[in-house]
Amino acid sequence: MIEEFLASDLSAVEEAVRKAAAVEIMPRFRQLAAHEVDQKSGPHDLVTIADRRAEEHLTAELTRLLPGSAVVGEEAVHADPQVYAALRADAPVWIVDPVDGTRQFVNGDPGFCTLVALALRGEILASWTFAPALDELATAVRGQGAYVNGERILAGSPQPGAALRVAIAHHLYTSDEDKRILERLDVPGVTARPCGSAGLEYLKVARGEMDALAFTWPSAWDHAAGLLLVAEAGGAQSTVEGVLFRVDRDNALPFAVGRDEPTMLRVRELLRGA
Repeated sequence: MIEEFLASDLSAVEEAVRKAAAVEIMPRFRQLAAHEVDQKSGPHDLVTIADRRAEEHLTAELTRLLPGSAVVGEEAVHADPQVYAALRADAPVWIVDPVDGTRQFVNGDPGFCTLVALALRGEILASWTFAPALDELATAVRGQGAYVNGERILAGSPQPGAALRVAIAHHLYTSDEDKRILERLDVPGVTARPCGSAGLEYLKVARGEMDALAFTWPSAWDHAAGLLLVAEAGGAQSTVEGVLFRVDRDNALPFAVGRDEPTMLRVRELLRGA
């Protein structure tokens, strides 16, 4: 079933993503009332009515498009952590972050996106990264390349001798131990800055606009779409244990993503303290 689905016209998935943004997200962009924004774990972990409604919309549409599939969405997992276990089951699973970059969305910043990935037994098979306020849609299907608005993209390699541009986990969402490890990137030849929307940071690496990423948290909805996008653009990724980050298992953190393998390896080794 999954092979037939991937071989079919996937424009219906794109349409579902675009419609969720058009109906549930963009009408609320820069229009949120105070009661439409809540905190989850703390003042920097926000959720809005747009997050919840868009995830509900996508859950209904995606499972209709692929009967028998499950959905692991950020808001559903917050309500019931057991939902995450679907990533280890045998059914196809949609991994959904309805508004990646909620902090930016709440602040009226266009740097947010909707992330959807399709996985089976931990393998990411297809992904959609849609930034509605920027009118950009990035897509990838395993083995078929990475595209933005229909144009193929390649990550390429950094300029020889240039400082590596690295986006790292934002200090608002990192522990003291995370900060200590990320400080290992404070070396000559590396220019690090806090990341914004994870999905858009992955897109920048896939386009060659950033050289690498260093992330310290495992949430599948933040990483699944971007990992496939970067891989299909020619990039590489690895945990500090030297194995691929996977959405269906516990991973050693942090992990590194690079626009090419040498870049990823350099960042990974710095994170390891090597």
